[in-house]
Amino acid sequence: MQEKFYLTTAIDYVNGAPHIGHAYEKILSDVIIRHKRQLIDNAFMLTGTDEHGIKIQKTAQSRGITPKELCDENFSMFENAWKELEISYDKIIRTTDEQHKKVVKQIFKKLLENGDIYKHTYTGLYCSGCESFLNPKDLTEDGLCPDHMKKPEEITEENYFFKLTKYKDKIADYIKTHPDFILPSMRVNELLNQLENIEDISVSRTKESVQWGIGVEGDDTQTIYVWIDALSNYITAIGYDIENPSEQFKKLWPADVHVIGKDIIKFHSIYWIAILMSLGLPLPKTIFAHGWITIDQSKMSKSIGNVIAPKDVIEAFHLEKPDAFRYYMASAAPLGRDGNYSDEDFKEKVNADLANNIGNLLNRTLNMLVKYFDGELKEEFITDKNSKIAIQAENTKNQIIEAFNNYELAEAANILVAFSDSVNKYVTETAPWTLAKEEKMTECGKVLYTVLEAMRHIAIMLYPYCPNISEDILKQLNEKIDFKYENLYWGGLKAGKITDKDKIKPVFLRLDSEFAKDKKKDN
Repeated sequence: MQEKFYLTTAIDYVNGAPHIGHAYEKILSDVIIRHKRQLIDNAFMLTGTDEHGIKIQKTAQSRGITPKELCDENFSMFENAWKELEISYDKIIRTTDEQHKKVVKQIFKKLLENGDIYKHTYTGLYCSGCESFLNPKDLTEDGLCPDHMKKPEEITEENYFFKLTKYKDKIADYIKTHPDFILPSMRVNELLNQLENIEDISVSRTKESVQWGIGVEGDDTQTIYVWIDALSNYITAIGYDIENPSEQFKKLWPADVHVIGKDIIKFHSIYWIAILMSLGLPLPKTIFAHGWITIDQSKMSKSIGNVIAPKDVIEAFHLEKPDAFRYYMASAAPLGRDGNYSDEDFKEKVNADLANNIGNLLNRTLNMLVKYFDGELKEEFITDKNSKIAIQAENTKNQIIEAFNNYELAEAANILVAFSDSVNKYVTETAPWTLAKEEKMTECGKVLYTVLEAMRHIAIMLYPYCPNISEDILKQLNEKIDFKYENLYWGGLKAGKITDKDKIKPVFLRLDSEFAKDKKKDN
């Protein structure tokens, strides 16, 4: 049995408000960590915000406020967004936290002492959007940054550089010999190709260029750059210290998974790994790079006005709880592939899976229990663990665990819905209403018990996606609210009074409201 599980998300750059792309990563991460908590006690999720750099400095200047005031303002928007989506992180770190800044200085000093950082005058093409120097071969035919479609500026600076090339062969060997290190595996060749042409990287900027950041100790002309500052959050947040690491760090590190977007996989799988190697720290077990979320098959863009905040969807569809949005996003795309959000697809999918399939199955079964047995399950109704549905429930549990182990969240959701489909078909085939009409009451009761016990299993397995719907299902079954997988055994639903007519309510209402027209946000 696994003793601990440590998950991190990428930290969000707080130069603007959170949008549906930010929400996608946090929901994926939250679904994973909730599932792990169902299996083990020590499962820890870290998220955070990246709060240094030239873009924040310039935005703050344009608004006539300090960079810290801008960060505080925007951090609150991210914090509130994750609260609305019920993201159950254990810690949220800010790179402006004093402890983080202190340890980042230690890390920089240690890398310098190890001989892995050196000072060098460099002329390169700098993209302010990426906040990084670009290789000429990575530009478009017109010499533009492929992500921001702007011409990078030629800059000459004396900066500190990290000896990334020193570790390239070691990193390549590690990637090749650890098949679970990079997920999805389709990213492996891309990384190996990048390693072929990798160069040493700048890990500082001059104070003249970037004032807003962590200064290099002993050199007041330099600001520590994003690679050491931002990436180090994964260890500083849990108590890493060069001289005296905390007990929490010793228990949690290495990370079991870094959940990141595919656009930053190079920084995590090459830059971060080389830094860890230099520090002599164990490497994370898996780096899971998810795809992007498009809007109606188009990439999100402020210029075309299709940037959607998660709050927009929740408010437009009058969702009291975020479960439907969470479920849709977490099941939007297979491992590492791009997903798409559209209003119609959202409504169609959650209506089909949550309202028509799972919700309706519970509702009609409980109504039959009230109609035929006054809401009571008798002892003789309890079915054997070797029955067809009981075996399917056990198989579903094992398949979902396996899917989560491979970070196949959409597949796990499909497996669960397929089981619910099977139970719906079982109701149709056994026709408990006919059994009741024929006065075969014990047989009818056994069918209803089988369905309601299957619903108890469904509630527990659905919990990571839809915590509120799952809780409502267990409440309607008169069950204790406990989502641990140790409760997934057949026969857990006990005989006795389950419900009354006035207690039966839909756990998820169909979505019939339309998304607000021309909803645009300047996020």
